[in-house]
Amino acid sequence: MRQSALNPEHLPAPAPILPSVPLRSLLFQLKDIELVVQSADTFSPPQTVEQHTLLVFTGGRGGLCIKEQPSLPVIADKCCLLAPGTSYSTDTREMTLYYYVISFAAVMSGDSHAPYIDELLPGRKELIVHPFTRVIRLAEELLASHNSGNEIQHFRQQLRFQELLLLLFEHNYSTRQLRSPAQSVESTIHFLEDHYMESITVKQLSELAGVSPWQYTPIFKKLTGKRPLDYLTDLRIGHSKNYLLESAEPLREIARLVGFSDEYYFSRRFRQKTGVTPGQYAQGQQRKVTVKDWTGHEVDIPERPKRIVYHGETLGDVLALGVKPAGGDEAFARNSVYKHRVKNLANVGFPLDPQLTRLISPDLIIIANSDERAYTRVSGIAPTLTFDSFAPLEQRMRILGEWLGKQHEAEAWLEAYHAKNAAMWQRLYAEVLQPGETASALFYDHGSRLFAMGMTGLSTALYAPGGLQPTAEIKDILDQGLGFREVDPAALHSYAGDRVFMLIPEREDSREAMEQLLQTPLWNSLPAVQQGRAYLLDGAKWNSGDALTRERLLTLLPRLLGGQALPESR
Repeated sequence: MRQSALNPEHLPAPAPILPSVPLRSLLFQLKDIELVVQSADTFSPPQTVEQHTLLVFTGGRGGLCIKEQPSLPVIADKCCLLAPGTSYSTDTREMTLYYYVISFAAVMSGDSHAPYIDELLPGRKELIVHPFTRVIRLAEELLASHNSGNEIQHFRQQLRFQELLLLLFEHNYSTRQLRSPAQSVESTIHFLEDHYMESITVKQLSELAGVSPWQYTPIFKKLTGKRPLDYLTDLRIGHSKNYLLESAEPLREIARLVGFSDEYYFSRRFRQKTGVTPGQYAQGQQRKVTVKDWTGHEVDIPERPKRIVYHGETLGDVLALGVKPAGGDEAFARNSVYKHRVKNLANVGFPLDPQLTRLISPDLIIIANSDERAYTRVSGIAPTLTFDSFAPLEQRMRILGEWLGKQHEAEAWLEAYHAKNAAMWQRLYAEVLQPGETASALFYDHGSRLFAMGMTGLSTALYAPGGLQPTAEIKDILDQGLGFREVDPAALHSYAGDRVFMLIPEREDSREAMEQLLQTPLWNSLPAVQQGRAYLLDGAKWNSGDALTRERLLTLLPRLLGGQALPESR
């Protein structure tokens, strides 16, 4: 807990820096809004805004660099306000970054209607709002009604925008207020509201007010109805409620943020004040929606879940939406393309361990398993949904978007992905591939058993719209909706396409079986092998159809099919 540097210089506070004109003299009009999806580990080029611009970050993690200033860390539930002429760029860390870019004009009221281009909140770039869900809902509504040709709808959109500005100004706009001697104790109340997270004693407050301790407490109680330290505790509990509802931070971090020495004391005081534990409060206060899962359960889940356990092989789907799960199976992520983004993922084992899951205190559990027994083992811990991780990418992303309150992010990611995927295949067919070329993805597992991939893994990227074609045998696998099929090595010629992708297995016995096949006349007689169109890929890294792996394959496949060396692909 931070130590307060209380001294008389804190009162009165320095006069805030205000806009050059009062708010009442300005008129505001929404100009444009878009939802930006920025892939992980990328940098956006610097751009200069022509209008006042609000950036609303809804998912992921990254940095915002404004002009020559140091990068400002940004995560979900943050927003920044930029004045016209400001240059900025963004970079992403670990996860895809999602943010709304809302541009608007400010003009002087009266006869001139001259544009106002100075800062609306001088010295403030990052804005504070609680609860942030109101900002997100308003941004979503603005985007949904954008470019509507309906005049009434356009007018309604402007009113929503005014509501959004009002919310921001209420929380961030300061006014000058002169302090009189009679307001000494009241000034310390304002000080408490601004510094509740610091270590504060009644003696320090009385010194700030310039009155004796025995006078200070009665005056304070007359003004507030509470003793000073009770008032301070209530402030901390009140702010902790916002964090519990709007943040995915662990309990110990929330306790620290609001000024409690540790999570155990925080939990005890929270229960004394509210009658429930922090976890019970969070679950009880969240708005709920009813959804149906893969196997038909109708479940009431939080409208915007914060602590998610995702147990399945397509963890990259969740990360692509800018959501970082609190728990999952580390075996699925250990050798994946996104392993560096889930270093702090709490492992819940394989199969899913109910005891490990309970320790995470999730508010939503998603399991890629249709076994009702597995569902029953964890459904009593938190709302639980079964998920078909073998479903097509578009279906998975839209379902997760609905469940996680990320519908707009899901649509934006899919739109960006499909555009990049189409451009990649068009370029490959123009420069490298011939129309109608076929491909097959093969792998060994369970010892010396050979399989051809169908509806899952790498093949989902190979047979994407505009991509390579399956062989007749593999098309039969796809038509039957199968994830894979065991192949008799003697029939390898009928499965192998013009290009063959052999996935290197993790199991040692399966790897030995693969290496033996690669030395045989059968393998070396395949046209793809003879023409140098057989590729070896790390199966643990690339044999996945999740969103992030699919996204990375857009970079890998052109290099691979173009014959470039790929040290990272092995």
